[in-house]
Amino acid sequence: MGPFSEMKQLRRAAAIKRLLDSNPQLDSPTRIMWETKLKNLALTEARYNDRVVEVFKGIRPKYVDLS
Repeated sequence: MGPFSEMKQLRRAAAIKRLLDSNPQLDSPTRIMWETKLKNLALTEARYNDRVVEVFKGIRPKYVDLS
């Protein structure tokens, strides 16, 4: 995950919307998955940062002693 970019998030939303609009044959589980991704897309920096914290909070860095 990189720094928040409103333009990038809007492009992602447009791409998902295009995918849904241009593929009416999608099976129900796939359509629901993409609709959920579209609905949950972080469109504010605060929400995006909350997601980053949630994703990475359990990861502990591993340090390698190179000496």
